[in-house]
Amino acid sequence: MEHIHKYDSEGRQLCCTQEEKIYKQAGAKILIGGFRKYRIGEHNHSHNHTHEFGDTHTHSKVGNNLQMFLYPTISLVGLIIAIALDNYLSSIWLNSWYRPLLYLLSYIPVGLPVIKESYQSILKGEIFSEFLLMTIATIGAFAIFEYPEAVAVMLFYAVGESLQTLAIRKAKNNIQTLIDQRPDKINIIENNHIISKNAVDAQIGEIIQLKSGEKLALDGILVTETASFDTSSLTGESLPMKKVRGDTILAGMINLNSLSQVKITTEYQNSKLSQIIELIENATTHKAPTELFIRKFAKYYTPIVVVLAIFITLAPFFVVNHYVFSDWLYRALIFLVIACPCALVISIPLGYFGGIGAASKNGILFKGSNFLDVITNIQNIVFDKTGTLTKGKLSIQDIIFDDSYNHKEILDMINAVETVSTHHIATAIHSYVGDINPHINIESNQELPGYGLRAIIDKKELLVGNFKLLELYGIEHGQNKIDLDNTIVAVAYNRQYVGYLTIADSIKEDAAATIETLNLLNINTMLLSGDKNSIVSVVAAKLGIKSAYGELLPDDKYNKILQIQQNGQSVAFVGDGINDAPVIALSNVGIAMGGLGSDTTIQVADVVIQDDKPSKIIIAINIAKATKIVVWQNIIMAFAVKLIVLILGAGGIATMWEAVFADVGVALLAIVNAVRIQKMNFE
Repeated sequence: MEHIHKYDSEGRQLCCTQEEKIYKQAGAKILIGGFRKYRIGEHNHSHNHTHEFGDTHTHSKVGNNLQMFLYPTISLVGLIIAIALDNYLSSIWLNSWYRPLLYLLSYIPVGLPVIKESYQSILKGEIFSEFLLMTIATIGAFAIFEYPEAVAVMLFYAVGESLQTLAIRKAKNNIQTLIDQRPDKINIIENNHIISKNAVDAQIGEIIQLKSGEKLALDGILVTETASFDTSSLTGESLPMKKVRGDTILAGMINLNSLSQVKITTEYQNSKLSQIIELIENATTHKAPTELFIRKFAKYYTPIVVVLAIFITLAPFFVVNHYVFSDWLYRALIFLVIACPCALVISIPLGYFGGIGAASKNGILFKGSNFLDVITNIQNIVFDKTGTLTKGKLSIQDIIFDDSYNHKEILDMINAVETVSTHHIATAIHSYVGDINPHINIESNQELPGYGLRAIIDKKELLVGNFKLLELYGIEHGQNKIDLDNTIVAVAYNRQYVGYLTIADSIKEDAAATIETLNLLNINTMLLSGDKNSIVSVVAAKLGIKSAYGELLPDDKYNKILQIQQNGQSVAFVGDGINDAPVIALSNVGIAMGGLGSDTTIQVADVVIQDDKPSKIIIAINIAKATKIVVWQNIIMAFAVKLIVLILGAGGIATMWEAVFADVGVALLAIVNAVRIQKMNFE
């Protein structure tokens, strides 16, 4: 299969071929469900299984869970029997040939998979893996007749592996739930009949009938008059969202009404939910600097440990009186078990993965763990205005009409004549007034570009537009100066000035609190917009943003961001429109509003906010900081415990039991700490 990737200026992948999308959907459980390929090794996706104890792709999850503990259970039973015979039949048992045989049979169920992995790693050129360390340590224990400890070490290792697998599966539940959001079957209304068909075969323009409690499989617009939807799986918002006819409904939303109809607007593979799943699948390929460092560290650390183990075994021969080879070999074997970098190599990526999962639970998508790191130290956050800090939807703010006129009659006439216009002002007026009054008799209706509308209603002239339109027709309005921070719609009827409407884009409810919190965090905020300077200044003043620039082209925004970066500071840009795509790609962290944002902007962004709420930026920063703290806690804990037990082991104080704790025990503690991110409240 040929894969053709497109990248932006920062080297980030923008899109993929249809074949890759199909491959990713088919391999989602390998990419996400199998994020942890047995333990350390990152195996090629062409493998047909994930390397977990007894876990293959042909079994159900329940079967996998049982089989994971089957082999350790067999080994445990054999070990208990052998130890019992050691203690109760010591005179006969200890010197018999079948004693080592029983321990060997107890060892095989848990030891053979590790030996096999060690062999396969060597064939691939990965000689010094943790599998090799465990193999050398336990086979060496057999060689010096320490049978119980050899079996116990490998048994605890296997149990630890299984427990870690369960912990990681739990940590992935949020993302896996998102993967399973799309129904396979949908009900289509065709010639007044309900036809069931595969969602992937649905066509744009078809009408889906959605029963109460059903999930929508494809993006569309609501045909039914009103409906309520549960959007929590996409946005993290717990409250139902009310929709009206013509509103966009996204795949994954759950219908809460009795019966709703949705007209399909997007193909199955191009839905917002499909894009979200693809973003999450790709997220694990973008590793944070800390994670990359630990993987490189483990690559060099393991061979050094093997060399040191050999040194511990042989060097004392030259300096120690009464040198006993088996004693020093035992210390070296303990050293090998302790030195396994399991806790570091698995708990650190799991910490970041937990952060990505916690973010997705809150309706925030990080495209990689590296962006979790970068956003924690961001110094500047720059906002677009329309659709980012404002709702991107104009609405009537004030109606200033002369009291001698019937306001409702005038508004009904304005609403009727605005039907010829596709301008956003007409949409705002229609949303405010409602249905068109059918009793209004419009004799003529003319749109004058740059001015407004002129209509004749019952032989009387109605002018709706700017003040230049009134002046054009000689209407005295007496308004020499009006606050132009909002859009003004002047109205004249029957050759008399009636008054004006003010129309503006409303600021989002959580925008002011978001800016206030960012200021408290000492993060500089800036507003860049293509809107008029006067409007931009008013919005910035209301929100507490000190730096604001209006009337900017995309190139101007780009240069502003570049200027901040050239001053040695990191910057995040938050936007939604296609004109924001260049600056989102340029910034250190590009944040896209995913609800109403353009597909191009979402593709180039590093972080996507599903419900378009600015306050989610604060949550994203909090999640990133919590993730970083957990990762460093794991690093410090793993290094500290291993160093202490390594010293004790080399000195002959620590036994294999302490070695097991330093390896498997610390790894489990680190994983529990990492999974803790999923339980935190970041609101």
